[in-house]
Amino acid sequence: MSSLPPQPLSPLDGRYQAAVAPLADFLSEAGLNRARVEVEVEWLIALTDRSLFATNPLDDEDKARLRALYLEFGQAEIDWLAEKEAVTRHDVKAVEYLVRDRLSTLGLDAIAELTHFACTSEDVNSTSYALIVQRAVERVWLPKLREVIRTLRELAIAHRDAPMLSRTHGQPATPSTMGKELAVFAWRLERVAAQIAGGEYLAKFSGATGTWSAHLSAAPDVDWPGLSRSFIEGLGLGFNVLTTQIESHDWQVELYDRARHAGGILHNLATDVWTYISIGYFSQIPVAGATGSSTMPHKINPIRFENAEANLEISSGLFATLSQTLVTSRLQRDLTDSTTQRNIGVAFGHSLLALDNLQRGLGEISLAEDVLRADLDANWEVLAEAIQTVVRAEIAAGRSRITDPYALLKDLTRGRRVGAAELADFVRGLDIGDAAKNRLLALTPATYTGIASELVDEL
Repeated sequence: MSSLPPQPLSPLDGRYQAAVAPLADFLSEAGLNRARVEVEVEWLIALTDRSLFATNPLDDEDKARLRALYLEFGQAEIDWLAEKEAVTRHDVKAVEYLVRDRLSTLGLDAIAELTHFACTSEDVNSTSYALIVQRAVERVWLPKLREVIRTLRELAIAHRDAPMLSRTHGQPATPSTMGKELAVFAWRLERVAAQIAGGEYLAKFSGATGTWSAHLSAAPDVDWPGLSRSFIEGLGLGFNVLTTQIESHDWQVELYDRARHAGGILHNLATDVWTYISIGYFSQIPVAGATGSSTMPHKINPIRFENAEANLEISSGLFATLSQTLVTSRLQRDLTDSTTQRNIGVAFGHSLLALDNLQRGLGEISLAEDVLRADLDANWEVLAEAIQTVVRAEIAAGRSRITDPYALLKDLTRGRRVGAAELADFVRGLDIGDAAKNRLLALTPATYTGIASELVDEL
């Protein structure tokens, strides 16, 4: 058997590449290196802007040429770094050499020694990871989550008045509306999305073990903590002043736990919609040319929701591993976080793929209101709750002498179907006031939905 030409091992880089490509612009190795170049360049500019070590501020043209190193970062830089890292065996050092090389090309050799000045690799890395994760979440992942929430909100509003039989424990229960049930998911997801949107992205910039020792050795009169804070906050990040050699990653743990929480809610949504499809509440809209089964022509399989379910489980496991590993670093530094963080894109990739499938799937279903009505009409016994509650109110008001109304309804309905006529005869025979009796006789499973429709307005 012949060997295949080089192939992507991950389906995210193969079969599903198109769906997750926007993330790769940030969370790939190239995206990380571009951010590292950005940090190195901006640190150079920050130092020279303050005329440290007898330097002069760069003019606007030189700053623009320097910033082009990351703004126009492309294949040439990717290849250069790959070759250099093969020699250095150190990724951040390769980036430093790239910047030095380009400074020479630009005629800025005079400031070359300020490249990576007083930095430990983790100063550059923590800042770069904060930048790429922030951008990936805020520009790609979170907008996609909000698209799913928006679709759920639209479906909730569209189906707010569509009564449906609830199924607590999988059994017929007090009716709701499909709109209200979908609104529950939108409400839950919006809450977690708001938490994610309000999260911090932190970086350190304080040297080898977080003490600014080298900085103060070189320039003891400079307010290095203040300069570092200004630099990091100027990049749009939060500054972590108290660290070891690494930024402690707690903000990442918080983010990944929240992303996993959102994934759990989405998984719940996927399995519920799958179940509604299986019992006929939703019909799937055929897609021209698509095949549901290789042998059963009639089938339209709910593959969007099944795909989402599986990818959410994968992303959940990865997010949990990220959180568990990144929260700990032995003493002042170990390297477990280095390899772990290279899988951030994989975790968000599977999550984004799930979001894409959910978005598509929710757009390919149609509510079968006739099925909902038939199901309600076949389960009049769900009105037992209303009847026994009304009887209790009548007893409390002195208009009934019935004892233990719950047991009375339990004997009538538990484990058996009760039709409309039988239930009406039962109500007519109750010892309750006429007004209460008429209210119950007017009630149907389809109208026993409380304020389900109005609750959608809470969105």
